[in-house]
Amino acid sequence: TDNTQSSDVYEFENTKHPMEVLLCFNQLRERGLFTDVILSAGNREFPCHRAVLVAGSKYFRAMFCNDHKESREMLVQINGMQPHIMDLLLVYLYTSKAAIADNVQLLLEAANLFQILPLGEACTRFLEAQLDPCNCIGMREFAEAHALSALFSTASEMIMEKFADVVVHEEFLELPKSRVIDYISDDDIKVTREEIVYEAVKRWVGHDVVTRSGDFAEMLSNVRLPLIHPSYFVNTIECDEQVLSNPACQSILQETRKYHILGNEINSERTRPRRSTGCSAAVVIVGGCDRVGGYNMPYVEAFDPVTGQWSSLAKLPAFTKSEYAVASFKNSIIVSGGRIHSRDVWLYQSHLDNWVKIAPLCKGRWRHRMITMGGHVYCVGGYDGKNRLRSLHCYNPETDRWSLRSPMPSLHKNLSAATINGKIYIIVEYSPAESHSIHNYDPLTDDWSTDSVMVDRLESCGMTVCGGKLYITGNIN
Repeated sequence: TDNTQSSDVYEFENTKHPMEVLLCFNQLRERGLFTDVILSAGNREFPCHRAVLVAGSKYFRAMFCNDHKESREMLVQINGMQPHIMDLLLVYLYTSKAAIADNVQLLLEAANLFQILPLGEACTRFLEAQLDPCNCIGMREFAEAHALSALFSTASEMIMEKFADVVVHEEFLELPKSRVIDYISDDDIKVTREEIVYEAVKRWVGHDVVTRSGDFAEMLSNVRLPLIHPSYFVNTIECDEQVLSNPACQSILQETRKYHILGNEINSERTRPRRSTGCSAAVVIVGGCDRVGGYNMPYVEAFDPVTGQWSSLAKLPAFTKSEYAVASFKNSIIVSGGRIHSRDVWLYQSHLDNWVKIAPLCKGRWRHRMITMGGHVYCVGGYDGKNRLRSLHCYNPETDRWSLRSPMPSLHKNLSAATINGKIYIIVEYSPAESHSIHNYDPLTDDWSTDSVMVDRLESCGMTVCGGKLYITGNIN
């Protein structure tokens, strides 16, 4: 007997079979045949097959495959479900098809309730395709309420990207105060001018002026008024009766006036540029020396703490000096003096990325300190190659001139300087021959006074201001 069998196997698959089975089940459902459960939604009843419901929905799987009372009942009540939405869900479960249109939000809520993920994802994609400046706020609120992270992110991004277009629509005007503040205080809203934010606040308050006029000052405090163009500030904001008649707005206006005069001497949340303007606060390093040859270098580098990136600025022109002084002034940088007894003073214009020479120092010096206060630049101390200097000079940008002020009480070898509360403070490093004191200069009286004597004997002192306090660092002798 020949027991040899063929090893050939023909693997057959009818890819149409799953759909044909589903369609057959749908035909049976429509005719009410072999159904084993009735879903009741509103005033309608829907005969169904438990097997199909369980296969397509995790919600029904949990209901019918566990020992819930619904697993033993013929009639299952679905509360809060509109009949036409229930019908759409069943059509999808039996055919894999759904007609998504104006019903999308109700359909999405139902898909999430019954844990029909593919249908929910399709509804989300449909909503994302419908996003527009006129509806993105409402879409974001809807997405947040239903934990739709993808839609929430897309809608939030549109609000940020097209803020100027969004704020003219009804959805923005209907927002509660807290949500408006969230938007207008955000660094990431993209506006070419801060005036857009101010006008958005005016429009929001004007939409319900009786109820919202009391919120105007709080809203205005989140607008970065100091960054508004001075002409708009003077001609529009300072002439606005709603602003002028509100005492709570006056401190904000005063801050703006000071900023337009003093520049970055005034610091607050309102003076920080929004990222979309292309401007940002930066840490700037000027000059230095080559670590190999020790040569003085003219390079200027800026670090953006937001992006974490370094960029090169215009080089100091013909600059091979050392031990010069550097200070920020409004939105510019000033470099003065340098070894050996240079009188040169250079001003960096940030809006043009170039350096210009301004009025020279009254006397050349190096190892001095330079600070800005009250819209003026002060140069104190230093060395002229022969002698230590006590002199204090003040630069007035309006006249482009330096003038002599009262000299320091005594000569000092190395000093640090900072400004706080309208005064200049200096401290010198400890030495047996010098008093280890803190001196302050008042520009209003042109007088020096001694504040206190340091307890610790510090060398290589540094001094800065942070949070309204004066901080001093150094090595303890």
